[in-house]
Amino acid sequence: FYALSYEFSYLPSPLDTRKGALKQSGNNHSDDLFMFIRRQIKDLDPNTDYKVSFEIEFATDVADDMVGVGGSPGEDVAIKAGATNIKPEKIVDDKNSLGYEGYIMNIDKGNQLTGGSDMIVIGDFSNDTDQNTYTLKTVIADDIPLVTTNSLGELWLAIGTDSGFEATTTIYYNNIKVTLEKN
Repeated sequence: FYALSYEFSYLPSPLDTRKGALKQSGNNHSDDLFMFIRRQIKDLDPNTDYKVSFEIEFATDVADDMVGVGGSPGEDVAIKAGATNIKPEKIVDDKNSLGYEGYIMNIDKGNQLTGGSDMIVIGDFSNDTDQNTYTLKTVIADDIPLVTTNSLGELWLAIGTDSGFEATTTIYYNNIKVTLEKN
């Protein structure tokens, strides 16, 4: 129903179609679709605070100031990033206020255009142009809250889109740079 997909792909035209990317796509029927990727980092100092910074380059074909169902396909799709010492996962939300079973995250990602204690908003999905053509956009986050590693010296990184736009969003993560600095 949500047409969720996640795969290795190549950048779309007119970008360099020889370059690989992580392609993620979903159709937001619920007015609240969060799609994310995660990566575990090991061999850090146990129970230690780290400062985490992200630089994320992605491809989007959504021009600025577009109007869409439920919201803008650009500005109402937040790009979020964060770090936590537990594995970010979906969990069943059997107490959904709408009366049906759904899923929520086991970390505090916030909701749509608002960040949470584990993930913050670092940009939006618009391509910073007035053209609906694929463009590479870079967002940077160096104000991620400190994260404390677990007793095994591990933490998890998470990046995602949190959408109020009620249709399909397809993002191509082209380059992700993460810096960890012991505090």
